[in-house]
Amino acid sequence: MTPSQSPLRLGVNIDHVATLRQARYARMPGAHHEEPSVIEAARQVLAAGAHSITAHLREDRRHIQDRDIAMLRAESGWLLNFEMGNTPGIVAIAVATRADFACLVPEHREEVTTEGGLAVAEHRKALAETVRRLQDVGTKVSMFVDPEPAHLKASAEIGAEMVELHTGTYANAASGPERETEARRLAEAAVLAHGLGLQVNAGHGITTANLPGLFGVPHLTELNIGHHLVSRAVTIGLGEAVMEMLGVMAAYRG
Repeated sequence: MTPSQSPLRLGVNIDHVATLRQARYARMPGAHHEEPSVIEAARQVLAAGAHSITAHLREDRRHIQDRDIAMLRAESGWLLNFEMGNTPGIVAIAVATRADFACLVPEHREEVTTEGGLAVAEHRKALAETVRRLQDVGTKVSMFVDPEPAHLKASAEIGAEMVELHTGTYANAASGPERETEARRLAEAAVLAHGLGLQVNAGHGITTANLPGLFGVPHLTELNIGHHLVSRAVTIGLGEAVMEMLGVMAAYRG
């Protein structure tokens, strides 16, 4: 099976391309010589076969900037997944952007990266309002959740079309048995989410080395991967990194 025939779609998170740019140009926004370009990175990953671009506009703007979102959305034919915290300012930008997809995630200023799933069950009312506002402008909404039944059920109840299962615990597991246990949890969550009518995506910490261990998780539609691909790109190039990942994904049978 070729990568293009795989039932799995790949969304590439380009946040860390912006992280590298901001390390040098944070105080020179829009400089004519700034690099690397998130737009060029997006072009390369899509040309290599990726299906969509994910960008997380954080409140502290540590990597992706407002202008990046505007430029990404301005490109015709690109599918944009707007990753976001549920805060008024970010929600307003997401609504104005009218991205194809939005994935709501927990966000804490002190964290280095997202560290777990969204507590959907505890924040139903606020999340339901955001889901409605996004859907009103044509954006399909996903909840980034740990593989826990309460949050999956709450995601369906508030009207989200999708969930993205947090695979970070699986990826960080040190032992084979620990990783196998987490893979089983993810599989059970995927079955439940699918039964609730939710599209099942997954992401966080996925690499070409650990992805085959997730092939027992049924009903997966899309993987959202960023750090690993950008890391691989340092040594083998971004297009090659994407094609390498798609090659591993091709073995998934659903």
